[in-house]
Amino acid sequence: MIALTLHELAAAMSGRIVLPKGAERSSVLHAAAHAAATETHRDEAHALVFDGSVETDSRLVGRGSIFFALPGETTDGHRFIEQSVDAGAALVVVEREQEHLEVPQIVVADGVVALAALASAVVRRVRAEGRLSVIGITGSNGKTSTKNMLRAILSAEAPTVAPEGSFNNHVGAPISMLRIDHGTRYLIVEMGASGAGEIARLAAIAEPDVGVVLKVGLAHAGEFGGIEATQRAKQELVEALGEDGVAVLNADDGRVAQMADHTRARVVWFGHSATDGLTARDVETSAAGTGFTLRGVGSAADAGEHHVQLRIIGEHHVMNALAALTAVRELGVPLDRAIEALEGMPRAEQWRMELLPERNGVTVINDAYNASPDSTAAALKTLAQLTADGAGRSVAVLGEMAELGEFADEEHDRIGRLVVRLNIKQLVVVGQAARHIHNAAGLEGSWSGESILVDTIDEAERVLETMLRPGDVVLVKSSKSAGLRFLGDRIAGVER
Repeated sequence: MIALTLHELAAAMSGRIVLPKGAERSSVLHAAAHAAATETHRDEAHALVFDGSVETDSRLVGRGSIFFALPGETTDGHRFIEQSVDAGAALVVVEREQEHLEVPQIVVADGVVALAALASAVVRRVRAEGRLSVIGITGSNGKTSTKNMLRAILSAEAPTVAPEGSFNNHVGAPISMLRIDHGTRYLIVEMGASGAGEIARLAAIAEPDVGVVLKVGLAHAGEFGGIEATQRAKQELVEALGEDGVAVLNADDGRVAQMADHTRARVVWFGHSATDGLTARDVETSAAGTGFTLRGVGSAADAGEHHVQLRIIGEHHVMNALAALTAVRELGVPLDRAIEALEGMPRAEQWRMELLPERNGVTVINDAYNASPDSTAAALKTLAQLTADGAGRSVAVLGEMAELGEFADEEHDRIGRLVVRLNIKQLVVVGQAARHIHNAAGLEGSWSGESILVDTIDEAERVLETMLRPGDVVLVKSSKSAGLRFLGDRIAGVER
């Protein structure tokens, strides 16, 4: 984080400063961890300077960190203040003033609101220097993969900050924003949401210059209340863009395309059906990765044609790559350098279409970090493509797609029927919450495959131990809450 005085921090968060009391006061104010704290004859609040990391998890606190003690659903950060100070926290932000604390504290009315306010102040200060560009990403699927692509491209150009993992909510996104410093050129903000107004609040903090919308699907539909509500929520990103901004929209998704009428920003397009933007053809997927020909059409015709070879597997990643390439092109990055950076990316993140080392001739694709109807369908299509030559059997191990609400039965049923249409050879469904996948597959009379329903991961492992044979390709897919990512690792003999 950029260096700020205690006074500046408190002002940004509308908080009240409480300095240490007692015998330890002088030593603390002189050596408050890494915070470059100094005491002069001026007001101490103006003299104390902090530039450490901002953390909400006491286990991540290091020397000089600023610890936000946030109350949560299952725990309360105030319980871990002492632990954070012992770990080196130089400042704590609290909702309840703490007695006998050995470091300064800022007392705020709402810790989450204060975190957002601080992130906003820091982004605005760095932006005022005139070099920072902010890219916001949202969509029902593909946010993290597209974020990783943008980070790979932009970090090769200039100092870039992007969230680790899926830090995309009202707490994680501001923490990611606070990692910028005066040298940061690009800030990538992944914007997730489970309800109306959340993306608008994140956009108000980050004030993005470029907004990328990937897809509107049924992910979190149970929380949003339907796909129309999901569309309105994702649209909040482009509504927040100014006249000088750029909206990067998916031409293949009708609901995303409609957002062009709801933004003041200039609109650019990507997608297989794009007639004015970046598009792709000649897509090929194999265990080695995914290749395609990138082509500029319409006003983007000057982009020409380029072959792109990604190391990650799955045809759906072509759309993520098109989105990333479109966005960086608007930021002035030459396509040849952007493509080179994409092609140099690692194969996959942990548990996201992760191709695990072959064991006993069996290949496992562990994609069980998250699951929605769209991402599950895409993963199944990839499985079918990888086994299309008939050299090995396709085996799908599927668990619950969570947070679908009233759409859960229908969408699990749809996935079961898709398994049959793709002619997946073996289906193992884990957990009663996913039983409609099994039921739907079994009702399709034309299917030559077999479906087995089990209740637990241990049962699934026993079934697979007897079922699998050399040459098989196994897809493991579920929402994180179902825990199938651990099953995928166990099948492949991977220890983490």
